[in-house]
Amino acid sequence: MAITAQMVKELREKTGAGMMDCKKALVETDGNLDQAIDYLREKGIAKAAKKSDRIAAEGTTFITSEGDTAVIVEVNAETDFVAKNENFQVLVKEIAAHLLANKPASVEEALQQTMENGKTVDTYISEAISKIGEKITLRRFEIRTKGENAAFGEYLHMGGRIGVLAVVEGTTDASAAKDVAMHAAALNPKYVSRDQVSEEEVERERKVLTEQALNEGKPENIVAKMVEGRLGKFFEEVCILDQSFVKDPDQKVRQFLESKGATLTEFVRYEVGEGLEKRQDNFAEEVMSQVKK
Repeated sequence: MAITAQMVKELREKTGAGMMDCKKALVETDGNLDQAIDYLREKGIAKAAKKSDRIAAEGTTFITSEGDTAVIVEVNAETDFVAKNENFQVLVKEIAAHLLANKPASVEEALQQTMENGKTVDTYISEAISKIGEKITLRRFEIRTKGENAAFGEYLHMGGRIGVLAVVEGTTDASAAKDVAMHAAALNPKYVSRDQVSEEEVERERKVLTEQALNEGKPENIVAKMVEGRLGKFFEEVCILDQSFVKDPDQKVRQFLESKGATLTEFVRYEVGEGLEKRQDNFAEEVMSQVKK
């Protein structure tokens, strides 16, 4: 029987097993879904399935580079305890090394690639889930390259709770680039410069500021001037080059870079679990529930 991608997808959703394991199980059972599930359970591969509906919003970010290429990655687990586990940390580093070497275009592509250990990334993660006992996901990654006269700014805050990868051109001073990355970790800018902010976002902010000024009872003939002044504050909040440098508030980040003869071309900032639903655990209640059993 021909094994289709849809069959593999369905089995994977039901068991949480890796794609290659699901395909093999379907081949071995001639496409019978129920038998394939049993096959995976018998092999211990479907053990991870029980974790598939859990929320993995903890974890870590990690950055590694080699030559003119760098990668920043976020791998999630369910608890901070597991995120600090040595086996989990090894898994993250090995995945990051694979991403750096193979440069997949997406998470989906990365999961199907074979690592040096002979396993697909997907299978490797599924096996880790079985050993560690929590849902683990490769959430996202970004690969960046730089020129010869450039430097990567690599910074991990709180053991990887926040990670920033910056690309600074015009200097090979990695410490200066790291200072910029550290600044981005602290102040969480959205853009490098004002020209990256869409006109739509600027107009939306201008409208809000205009209404605020009018509601404050300011004369209409000076509202426009006030709004433009307040827009400057808005740009300082969202554009890193307009922000006061955290290590020297007397100068802007732009001025710090200019003193190094450098320019910031881009940065990627990851904060673990941002945008994900956090699970709320009451540890005391959990312990008591176990005591009462």
